Amino acid sequence: MPDRPIILTGFMGSGKSSVGKVLAEKLSCRFIDLDAEIVAAAGLSINEIFARDGEDAFRGLECAQLERILSSGEECVIATGGGVVIRQQNRELMRKRGVIVNLKVTLEQVLDRLQGCSDRPLLAGEKAPERVRVLMEGREQLYADADIRIDTNGKSVEDVAAVILCRLKGLSA
Repeated sequence: MPDRPIILTGFMGSGKSSVGKVLAEKLSCRFIDLDAEIVAAAGLSINEIFARDGEDAFRGLECAQLERILSSGEECVIATGGGVVIRQQNRELMRKRGVIVNLKVTLEQVLDRLQGCSDRPLLAGEKAPERVRVLMEGREQLYADADIRIDTNGKSVEDVAAVILCRLKGLSA
Protein backbone atom coordinates (compact mmCIF):
# COMPACT_ATOMS: atom_id res chain seq x y z
CA MET A 1 0.00 0.00 0.00
CA PRO A 2 1.14 3.56 -0.54
CA ASP A 3 2.99 5.25 2.30
CA ARG A 4 1.07 8.45 1.60
CA PRO A 5 -2.49 9.48 2.36
CA ILE A 6 -5.19 8.22 0.00
CA ILE A 7 -7.30 11.19 -1.07
CA LEU A 8 -10.79 10.54 -2.41
CA THR A 9 -12.18 13.13 -4.82
CA GLY A 10 -15.45 13.27 -6.73
CA PHE A 11 -18.68 15.14 -7.06
CA MET A 12 -21.08 15.35 -4.13
CA GLY A 13 -22.92 12.07 -3.77
CA SER A 14 -20.14 10.02 -5.38
CA GLY A 15 -19.65 8.05 -2.16
CA LYS A 16 -16.37 9.53 -0.91
CA SER A 17 -17.27 9.38 2.78
CA SER A 18 -18.95 5.96 2.64
CA VAL A 19 -16.15 4.41 0.58
CA GLY A 20 -13.51 6.21 2.65
CA LYS A 21 -14.72 4.68 5.91
CA VAL A 22 -14.68 1.15 4.45
CA LEU A 23 -11.29 1.69 2.80
CA ALA A 24 -9.72 3.06 5.99
CA GLU A 25 -11.02 0.08 7.94
CA LYS A 26 -9.55 -2.36 5.41
CA LEU A 27 -6.21 -0.52 5.50
CA SER A 28 -6.28 -0.21 9.31
CA CYS A 29 -5.74 3.52 9.18
CA ARG A 30 -7.64 6.63 10.18
CA PHE A 31 -10.50 8.02 8.10
CA ILE A 32 -10.65 11.82 7.86
CA ASP A 33 -13.65 13.70 6.46
CA LEU A 34 -12.28 17.05 5.26
CA ASP A 35 -15.68 18.75 5.56
CA ALA A 36 -15.95 17.62 9.21
CA GLU A 37 -12.48 19.05 9.88
CA ILE A 38 -13.54 22.39 8.37
CA VAL A 39 -16.72 22.45 10.49
CA ALA A 40 -14.72 21.66 13.65
CA ALA A 41 -12.13 24.36 12.91
CA ALA A 42 -14.71 27.02 12.04
CA GLY A 43 -17.30 26.16 14.67
CA LEU A 44 -19.95 26.58 11.97
CA SER A 45 -21.72 24.27 9.54
CA ILE A 46 -20.68 24.41 5.91
CA ASN A 47 -24.00 26.07 5.03
CA GLU A 48 -23.36 28.68 7.75
CA ILE A 49 -19.84 29.36 6.45
CA PHE A 50 -21.17 29.82 2.91
CA ALA A 51 -24.04 32.06 4.10
CA ARG A 52 -21.96 34.18 6.46
CA ASP A 53 -18.59 34.40 4.74
CA GLY A 54 -19.10 33.18 1.16
CA GLU A 55 -17.51 30.47 -0.96
CA ASP A 56 -14.05 32.08 -1.07
CA ALA A 57 -13.81 31.99 2.72
CA PHE A 58 -14.94 28.37 2.73
CA ARG A 59 -12.33 27.45 0.09
CA GLY A 60 -9.66 29.16 2.20
CA LEU A 61 -10.63 27.08 5.24
CA GLU A 62 -10.72 23.97 3.07
CA CYS A 63 -7.23 24.65 1.75
CA ALA A 64 -5.84 25.29 5.25
CA GLN A 65 -7.32 22.07 6.67
CA LEU A 66 -6.14 20.02 3.68
CA GLU A 67 -2.62 21.38 4.11
CA ARG A 68 -2.68 20.70 7.86
CA ILE A 69 -3.76 17.10 7.36
CA LEU A 70 -1.36 16.37 4.51
CA SER A 71 1.55 18.01 6.37
CA SER A 72 1.14 15.59 9.26
CA GLY A 73 2.58 12.73 7.20
CA GLU A 74 -0.06 10.39 8.62
CA GLU A 75 -1.12 7.44 6.48
CA CYS A 76 -4.87 7.91 6.28
CA VAL A 77 -7.86 7.98 3.95
CA ILE A 78 -9.25 11.47 3.31
CA ALA A 79 -12.71 12.15 1.89
CA THR A 80 -12.63 15.61 0.36
CA GLY A 81 -15.50 17.91 -0.52
CA GLY A 82 -16.63 17.87 -4.13
CA GLY A 83 -15.13 21.29 -4.85
CA VAL A 84 -11.66 20.70 -3.40
CA VAL A 85 -10.27 20.41 -6.93
CA ILE A 86 -11.31 23.96 -7.83
CA ARG A 87 -8.21 25.54 -6.27
CA GLN A 88 -4.94 24.83 -8.04
CA GLN A 89 -3.13 25.00 -4.70
CA ASN A 90 -5.22 22.06 -3.44
CA ARG A 91 -4.59 20.03 -6.59
CA GLU A 92 -0.83 20.60 -6.32
CA LEU A 93 -0.82 19.72 -2.62
CA MET A 94 -2.81 16.52 -3.18
CA ARG A 95 -0.60 15.51 -6.12
CA LYS A 96 2.60 16.09 -4.11
CA ARG A 97 1.58 14.47 -0.84
CA GLY A 98 -1.01 11.82 -1.57
CA VAL A 99 -2.51 9.27 -3.91
CA ILE A 100 -5.58 10.78 -5.57
CA VAL A 101 -8.49 8.42 -6.17
CA ASN A 102 -11.43 9.88 -8.09
CA LEU A 103 -14.88 8.35 -7.75
CA LYS A 104 -16.80 8.90 -10.98
CA VAL A 105 -20.54 9.30 -10.75
CA THR A 106 -23.24 10.10 -13.29
CA LEU A 107 -25.64 13.04 -13.10
CA GLU A 108 -28.49 10.58 -12.62
CA GLN A 109 -26.69 8.92 -9.69
CA VAL A 110 -26.05 12.27 -8.00
CA LEU A 111 -29.67 13.37 -8.33
CA ASP A 112 -30.96 9.99 -7.17
CA ARG A 113 -28.59 9.63 -4.19
CA LEU A 114 -29.10 13.16 -2.92
CA GLN A 115 -32.83 13.50 -3.52
CA GLY A 116 -34.42 15.12 -0.49
CA CYS A 117 -31.14 16.27 1.10
CA SER A 118 -31.92 19.51 2.88
CA ASP A 119 -28.30 20.34 3.70
CA ARG A 120 -27.29 20.71 0.04
CA PRO A 121 -28.47 24.12 -1.17
CA LEU A 122 -27.21 23.35 -4.66
CA LEU A 123 -29.93 20.72 -4.99
CA ALA A 124 -32.83 22.95 -3.98
CA GLY A 125 -35.38 24.09 -6.53
CA GLU A 126 -36.45 23.12 -10.01
CA LYS A 127 -33.17 24.05 -11.70
CA ALA A 128 -31.07 21.72 -9.54
CA PRO A 129 -30.43 19.13 -12.29
CA GLU A 130 -29.11 21.82 -14.64
CA ARG A 131 -26.90 23.39 -11.93
CA VAL A 132 -25.47 19.99 -11.05
CA ARG A 133 -24.84 19.13 -14.71
CA VAL A 134 -22.99 22.41 -15.34
CA LEU A 135 -20.86 21.98 -12.21
CA MET A 136 -20.04 18.36 -13.05
CA GLU A 137 -19.00 19.26 -16.58
CA GLY A 138 -16.89 22.14 -15.30
CA ARG A 139 -15.01 19.93 -12.85
CA GLU A 140 -14.58 16.85 -15.05
CA GLN A 141 -11.07 17.73 -16.27
CA LEU A 142 -10.00 18.53 -12.71
CA TYR A 143 -11.33 15.21 -11.42
CA ALA A 144 -9.66 13.39 -14.32
CA ASP A 145 -6.22 14.38 -13.03
CA ALA A 146 -6.16 11.52 -10.53
CA ASP A 147 -3.82 8.60 -9.98
CA ILE A 148 -6.79 6.23 -10.00
CA ARG A 149 -10.32 6.73 -11.39
CA ILE A 150 -13.14 4.40 -10.39
CA ASP A 151 -16.53 4.31 -12.07
CA THR A 152 -18.98 3.78 -9.20
CA ASN A 153 -21.96 3.03 -11.45
CA GLY A 154 -23.69 -0.16 -10.31
CA LYS A 155 -21.11 -0.87 -7.58
CA SER A 156 -21.71 -1.13 -3.86
CA VAL A 157 -19.54 0.79 -1.39
CA GLU A 158 -17.70 -2.44 -0.58
CA ASP A 159 -17.12 -3.17 -4.28
CA VAL A 160 -15.69 0.30 -4.88
CA ALA A 161 -13.37 -0.06 -1.86
CA ALA A 162 -12.22 -3.48 -3.13
CA VAL A 163 -11.46 -2.08 -6.59
CA ILE A 164 -9.47 0.76 -5.02
CA LEU A 165 -7.46 -1.70 -2.93
CA CYS A 166 -6.58 -3.73 -6.03
CA ARG A 167 -5.55 -0.60 -7.93
CA LEU A 168 -3.46 0.63 -4.97
CA LYS A 169 -1.58 -2.66 -4.90
CA GLY A 170 -0.76 -2.08 -8.56
CA LEU A 171 0.65 1.38 -7.76
CA SER A 172 2.92 0.06 -5.01
CA ALA A 173 4.28 -2.86 -7.01
